[in-house]
Amino acid sequence: MTSSINRREVLMLGGSAAALLAMAGLSFPAFAQSGGMKIGIVGSGRVGGTLGELWVKAGHQVLLSSRHPEELKPLAEKLGPRARAGTVQEAVNFGDAILVAVPYGALPQIGRDFGNVLSTKIVIDASNPIASRDGEIVKEAQEMGPGATSEKYLGKHLVRTFNSVGTRNLLNESNRPGEKIGMPFAGDDPEAVRVASQLVRDAGFEPVVVPLARAREWAPGSPLFGKALPVSEVRRALGLAQ
Repeated sequence: MTSSINRREVLMLGGSAAALLAMAGLSFPAFAQSGGMKIGIVGSGRVGGTLGELWVKAGHQVLLSSRHPEELKPLAEKLGPRARAGTVQEAVNFGDAILVAVPYGALPQIGRDFGNVLSTKIVIDASNPIASRDGEIVKEAQEMGPGATSEKYLGKHLVRTFNSVGTRNLLNESNRPGEKIGMPFAGDDPEAVRVASQLVRDAGFEPVVVPLARAREWAPGSPLFGKALPVSEVRRALGLAQ
């Protein structure tokens, strides 16, 4: 579900990325439309399934996918009419935004199979390079950084977030009272950052945004990895002004 941007809105946006997209005939989804966004979830295990549940509660539509979509039907039925299960191809075609939450070693194959479509979508990469599981791509991620590596396979409209907080914290800390949990968030594409930041908020967290090259700062083995911290502490850890 996408929305075109009219001439008046383009003028208001000035030189922003959204204006450039509009003038090129491209647009990413607006949140003001009824029915929420369409989100395709590639890898609907603990992280993907949990975020799917949070986004459905926020009013979005999700298509959960995996290599065995029939196994996801009970989860989709539990989440109600805004959720359904399908193949990875269906999820990639369905979503205005795509969440990728798979073992990091699967990214090259996802890029080969679906790269042409993903290049037109906002991609949220929640995957992590794990040395004991993911093989050669871990070395690539260590050398290039996980941001550049993920972008290589998943396209330019990419952000990395939801990588640092485990499933239990996603469930227990969403929309907590008081200061929200800060979600480290890396991206360079302005419109992808805008849209994905709203999806982080809709999941009950607050994005703390840095350039994509800094995604290594909450990769496995880093001080921020595996921690659910208030926004102010995440900003302090990333050296950002309060």
